[in-house]
Amino acid sequence: MTVSQGVGSSAERCVRGASPRRSGSPLHDLTVDSVAALYRKYAKDLRLVRDEQREFLTWRGSSMKAQLDDYEAEITYLLLREHRPETVVEIGTFYGWSTMWILSALRDNGAGHLHSFDIVDRVLSNVPAELSADRWTFTKGDVKDRLDGIPAATDYLFIDADHGARFARWYVENLFPKMRAGTPTSVHDVFHGRRTKPFSEGSVLVKWLAERSIPYFTPSAAKAPEVIEHLAGTKERLGLGVPVRTSGHNPMVFFTLR
Repeated sequence: MTVSQGVGSSAERCVRGASPRRSGSPLHDLTVDSVAALYRKYAKDLRLVRDEQREFLTWRGSSMKAQLDDYEAEITYLLLREHRPETVVEIGTFYGWSTMWILSALRDNGAGHLHSFDIVDRVLSNVPAELSADRWTFTKGDVKDRLDGIPAATDYLFIDADHGARFARWYVENLFPKMRAGTPTSVHDVFHGRRTKPFSEGSVLVKWLAERSIPYFTPSAAKAPEVIEHLAGTKERLGLGVPVRTSGHNPMVFFTLR
């Protein structure tokens, strides 16, 4: 569907489609300082996207249940801008809040395609037509039955689906081996506290990362309050201090597959 004219301000935006695609800067180099640098680098474009998302959320009201909190949504956008992926895979769309952030980054890059998978299709009634355009493919159904449909040449993997341990074991055993080494990856709902919840997706994932000595970055206020404090200061100085969403969990982790 197409959203009212006020939401999409892409005509005001400078699309950097001519910039070279990045293949370096893996997420194991991600630090609070490098994330703050990305906020500064893409502040102008991020401000426009934040305004679009805020207006869209107000317009849709209770019919849009936004999942990602501000920091994890913004960091996802910034990483996609910086890495310029050709192929992004999103597992779990729900109402489409993360989908819109990802598509906004691909639009602003002037390149890239998103492949989304979910067992429900609420996302189809929320994502604006001007965002989806020819840069989005949605597949309805259980992703466990559609492993062959996930592009092997994925440049960024985003997971926000079933948060149980069983699903986490499935993707670390079946999906991760399908990905190329060096694939930037983010997983939602990991750190709602200082530690992961027992028998949860987060507990399985963090153990898997530790066993392989894979570092991760998280903006979780519970796990890494110093990260939030640092980035909040950066955002305030850039004029990005007003929240898009009034929430502050940010339990996502970012890392690079090996």
